[in-house]
Amino acid sequence: MYPFKYHRPTSLEEAASLYNGSDDPVYLSGGMTLIPTMKQRLAAPADVIDLSGIESLTGISVKGDKLTIGAFTTHAAVMASADVRKHIPVLAYLAAQIGDAQVRNRGTIGGSVANSDPSADYPAAIVSLGTTIHCQNRSIDGTEFFKDLFETALEPGEIITSIEFSMPTRAAYRKFPNPASRYAVVGVLVADFGGSIRVGVTGAGPCACRASGMEKVLNDNLKPAAIDAVEVPDAGFNSDLHASAEYRAHLVKVMAKRAVAAMLEG
Repeated sequence: MYPFKYHRPTSLEEAASLYNGSDDPVYLSGGMTLIPTMKQRLAAPADVIDLSGIESLTGISVKGDKLTIGAFTTHAAVMASADVRKHIPVLAYLAAQIGDAQVRNRGTIGGSVANSDPSADYPAAIVSLGTTIHCQNRSIDGTEFFKDLFETALEPGEIITSIEFSMPTRAAYRKFPNPASRYAVVGVLVADFGGSIRVGVTGAGPCACRASGMEKVLNDNLKPAAIDAVEVPDAGFNSDLHASAEYRAHLVKVMAKRAVAAMLEG
């Protein structure tokens, strides 16, 4: 690890000022990706700005048909939240599938979303659950947030403050996990918003996306077998030592069918 200056601001304004005053700054959330990257000397920021001291970034609230989660809320807190379990139980289930106990107690939802790891779990929920990503000075539609591998719509220096989720009538998430890391080789979230079906896919390509073909057939016939009629091309899908692009395309259909079956079972 290369030398760096460590800061722990207590307000968003202080964090932004520190960021703007550095030549090569980086924000630290849970650190599940940043710290290992720095240890391997693959990143050498001049200033590390730890957001853990900003109390306003943590918490879960419900207002009307929206559930809002502060960006610094840990996966474990999402998993255990009574409000999440009551209003969007699929989110609690998804959070419980992330990594191990250490990762769930240190990693944060905002850090995961901002990192845009192609195999992270939350992105499937972001693109399918009618979300809004709130930053200091603007809000971003969840379907427009992920741009590419580790690339999002965030501008330099922007901080995710909270994520607002719409409440589906019912939903389910299923993934094929890497046996070591528990990352999603492919993960699919299917949500029913009063008869309007949304499908979010993570792990297959460079970033999470909606599966419009599956949404179309499921809106016409909400059964796992309906997915058989959908062609999932593997062009542009990830291919690595864990799974080929062709296998990932196959897994998208398998996980989608399992998610639909789980949702219908209630």
